[in-house]
Amino acid sequence: MIRELAQALVDLIFDWGYLGIFLLMTVESSFIPFPSEIILIPAGYLASQGEMSLGMIMTSALGGSLVGAFINYYLALLLGRKILKRYGKYFFINENALEKMDNYFDKHGAISTFIGRLIPGIRQLISIPAGLSRMNLAVFSTYTALGAGIWALILTMLGYFIGENQELINTYLKQITIVVIISLVLLAAWYTYYQRNKKI
Repeated sequence: MIRELAQALVDLIFDWGYLGIFLLMTVESSFIPFPSEIILIPAGYLASQGEMSLGMIMTSALGGSLVGAFINYYLALLLGRKILKRYGKYFFINENALEKMDNYFDKHGAISTFIGRLIPGIRQLISIPAGLSRMNLAVFSTYTALGAGIWALILTMLGYFIGENQELINTYLKQITIVVIISLVLLAAWYTYYQRNKKI
C-alpha cells in the first residue's frame, strides 16, 4: 500500500508539476498532518531522471512551506489561545500539542521557528506559538524559510541520489535527522550562551 501511495504521488507530481509540489507542501506545512518525505523524495527522483528542475523543486517547496506556515501563524493570531484550546481538535491541534509547542517556544524563543522546522512532529505546528506571541513577521519568515529550506534540500537530495532505494532512504533519513537534531542542540546552546553574555 505504501509503495502504491508513493507511486501515486510520483504520478501526481509529474502530472501537476511544480504546482503540485507547492500545493502539497502548503498542506504539509499547515495544521494537516502530511509527511513531506513522500512529496520531496519522489520529486528529487524525478529531477535525477531529468524530468524536473532541482531549483524549481526547491522554489515550489519553499513557497508552499511558507504559505502553510503563514496559515498557522495567522490562524493562531486571529483565533487566540482560548479558541484554539477549545476548537483546535477540529484543526488537528490538540491541547497537549499546543502546550508542547508553547513550552518549546518559551524555552528557545524566536530561533525555535528555525530549529522546530527541522524536527519531525514539531515542524508543522511551531508557527502556532509564533502567531500567539505576535512574533515579528519578518523574523518569523526568515527563520521559517531557513529551516524549511534546509529540510526540503535534505529530502530532495535523498530522492535525487537514492530515490529508488527505500531501505537506504529510511537509513539515511534517520541518520541525517539525528545529526541535524544534535547540531541544532549545539546551535541552541551557543545562541543561549551568546545572548546571556550579550546582556552582561
